[in-house]
Amino acid sequence: MPDWATINRHISKVTGQIFTTHDAQAVGGGCINSAYTLSDASRTFFVKLNHASRLDMFEAEAAGLNDILHSHSVHAPAPLCQGIAADEAYLVLEYLPLGGRGSAGQLGRELAQMHRSQHDHFGWRRDNTIGATPQINTAEDDWARFWQQHRLGYQLQLAAHNGARIGPQGEQLLIRVPEFFSDYQPHPSLLHGDLWSGNYAFTEAGQPVIFDPAVYYGDRETDLAMTELFGGFPPAFYAAYKEAWPLDPGYATRKTLYKIGRAHV
Repeated sequence: MPDWATINRHISKVTGQIFTTHDAQAVGGGCINSAYTLSDASRTFFVKLNHASRLDMFEAEAAGLNDILHSHSVHAPAPLCQGIAADEAYLVLEYLPLGGRGSAGQLGRELAQMHRSQHDHFGWRRDNTIGATPQINTAEDDWARFWQQHRLGYQLQLAAHNGARIGPQGEQLLIRVPEFFSDYQPHPSLLHGDLWSGNYAFTEAGQPVIFDPAVYYGDRETDLAMTELFGGFPPAFYAAYKEAWPLDPGYATRKTLYKIGRAHV
């Protein structure tokens, strides 16, 4: 049984109102975490749980959600607090009742707005995870070097460590990464980082929401390439995004590279 008393005290402290769980309901939390909704007589929160060693993962997720919210673009669940209760790490989030129908076009426009939040280098202020896989966010001024070393190269290293045979084709692709960017120099945009179809939804009121981020600053095309995996997003999403911020020539080629570099190993 999770240590709800410790989590209750933390929620009470950060909200300034006493919170005592009256109802804890297990809900789908993906393949990595267990998740619950906690409710008292008037409020509900969404809580993720994992082993205590995963607290850093939750801290990074909370920081990423805050960055998305501070971009004043697409909505994300606001993080309230995180910590360790007994032998479990926890992350408490704003509860958003999902399952409504909304505008894919609005999601596309709001994502383009989020991507206009930019930085002076690629990477992020800390490493985080994509799924359960570590994601290296060491700052780089050059996007091709960042992708070559910290995305594709790192994924190939993990694959080799797990027993996969990379072979000469993988090695040659890694060497030739700079060729994909000989006439294309993206700006470091705020990215969700793991934007597949399972990481967005609409609230019951129809508001687009993105969650479970792997935030960093990079080429906005990587987010769009990720949306094309695992079934893709609705056509209205892509049309609205491109209307808000047209894509640069060569995306059709670069997106293949990005899809390879985002595989979960």
